[in-house]
Amino acid sequence: MEWTLAGLFVVSVLLLIVSILRSTRAAKDEINRIDQVHISTMEEIHALQNSIRNIELDQEVFIKAAGIRQSSEELLLMREVLDLYYRNYSIESIAEMKKVTPGTIQNIIAPYQKVQDEGRKVANEN
Repeated sequence: MEWTLAGLFVVSVLLLIVSILRSTRAAKDEINRIDQVHISTMEEIHALQNSIRNIELDQEVFIKAAGIRQSSEELLLMREVLDLYYRNYSIESIAEMKKVTPGTIQNIIAPYQKVQDEGRKVANEN
């Protein structure tokens, strides 16, 4: 009876040790997977930052090649105005937000506006 009780106690200790080892191994595997996802995300962010930096450099090259001399404040205003215009803000609301005249906004977005045909063809013209 004593040997049976001692044997069961030893078996339970062994099962406890095996359970702890498996759970720590599973936790380590989970941590490794999380680390891999984190590393791949950081690599993607780094690649996006490099792409943005290259686009900004290309923009500067194009501006210099075109001979446009504008201050960084003017370029920032143009960028913000175009962004708002492409998001379908009205010229008046953009002018109010940027505290400039609607004519200035119109001059900034004029090269980027789509040409619209005035009117449309009537099916039964006489």
